Amino acid sequence: MKSAYELAMERLNQTAPIKKLTDEQKAQLAELDSKYNAKLAERELLLNGELAKARVSGDYEAVEQLEKQLSSERRRIEAEREEKKEKVRNAG
Repeated sequence: MKSAYELAMERLNQTAPIKKLTDEQKAQLAELDSKYNAKLAERELLLNGELAKARVSGDYEAVEQLEKQLSSERRRIEAEREEKKEKVRNAG
């Protein structure tokens, strides 16, 4: 007897079969991860430095603004990475 999970997975595979990635696609995805992790680290270093300066100076308005900017940058970079990864996955 199959579990509910197994039955659900069978139905899912019937409507949207799992695609197998080629070695080239896997390499491209790894390259994208590496590239975007570096972009994210660069932005975090820059903004964390500015955040530290703002905290030391007691400029809490600037701290709040920089934290919002850092959060926004993270979301933007992650979304851009996922968009490009999806293109690689669908290219096969």
